Amino acid sequence: MNINPADNVWILVSTALVLLMSIPGLAVFYGGLTRTRSVLNTIMMVFSAFGVVSLIWIIYGYSLSFGSDVGGMIGSLEYFLLQGINLTDPAPPSDNLYHYLFIFFQMTFAAITVALMAGAFIERMKFSAWLLVAVLWGTFVYFPVAHWIWGGGWLSNLGTVDFAGGLVVHETSGLGALVGALLLGKRKEPIMLPANLALVAIGTGLLWFGWFGFNGGSALGISQVAVSAAFVTTIAAFMGGLTWMFAEWILFKKPTSLGMFTGIIAGLATITPASGFVDIVGGLIIGILGGLICFVAVVYVKNRFGYDDSLDVFGVHGVGGMLGALLLAVFAKPEIGEVAGVISGNFSQILPQIIGIISVGIYTVALTFVIFKVVDAVIGLRVSKDEEIEGLDENIHGERMMNEPIKF
Repeated sequence: MNINPADNVWILVSTALVLLMSIPGLAVFYGGLTRTRSVLNTIMMVFSAFGVVSLIWIIYGYSLSFGSDVGGMIGSLEYFLLQGINLTDPAPPSDNLYHYLFIFFQMTFAAITVALMAGAFIERMKFSAWLLVAVLWGTFVYFPVAHWIWGGGWLSNLGTVDFAGGLVVHETSGLGALVGALLLGKRKEPIMLPANLALVAIGTGLLWFGWFGFNGGSALGISQVAVSAAFVTTIAAFMGGLTWMFAEWILFKKPTSLGMFTGIIAGLATITPASGFVDIVGGLIIGILGGLICFVAVVYVKNRFGYDDSLDVFGVHGVGGMLGALLLAVFAKPEIGEVAGVISGNFSQILPQIIGIISVGIYTVALTFVIFKVVDAVIGLRVSKDEEIEGLDENIHGERMMNEPIKF
């Protein structure tokens, strides 16, 4: 056995950090961006998605993602209900870690990926429909794609790399969000003011803090790669935020807090696939490009095509994840993570990355379309017009974000 106690401590901490990203980080971030009358519903969408995806991960998701390869497309069911795994067993994908810990760490990735999509559907989606989508999408989109790249599947064998989830997490959730938003249609009142920008600031901070576990933990041990990944992650985050802020300042004469918060998340999403492969300069450039390209996607592309991706999941996560996966092939240095990019004289990494982006994209779009159509046919996707206008908190959950004071 090669179990390393220090590595296990770091990955256990990283697992807790990724959990913090979702509960409460992402929930608070999304909740603050929503109108007051649907804040609790938005938060519930994140919490519930995390719960149901974690459940199916334990039952069969881990096995389908990391079980023995079946034709390069999916894992076997050898770990169904985590059978045959002892508490002291090393993890086959990384034998320095306890198997349970590796399963736990990867579970948080699966859960947050599905939860990310909720931001595109707020204020108009049935809660029951969302739960069914979460289960089906996790099963038929996330688990296979995770196997393709991280579980020994066909893209891994082709040479496609993704350090912490630019393709597996951000591209899938971003494109899934876009397809779902298009099929759901626009909200009755698409222009909205955030309920609480202070909550958005807190959520941004929690997401940024948790991203140390997301990217640093993907080194699967405490090493120079983990340190470098965490460092370039923070560099890309503040560069993304500053780029977005200055772009707004120059074009619209006002640097907004919401713009800076969004730019930070764009920088984080863009650096994620490259974080374990690039140096400080690469992190700076990727952060700038992530902030700039995602700004264009959210401010101009979204308005040009008129789709209602409520909280810009596609424009930030989808675009950022795909961009980062491509920039990886440019800025990767072999002394960082054993992958060489264009700046190191290697052009051969570009093709596997492009094939990965295109194949994951086509698969995600097609399966998401089918899943939403099935759910719509079975139970319907949207709440009624009256429920949407009145707000989902009281109509679906029987609660309010702020109750009226008692009158004496």
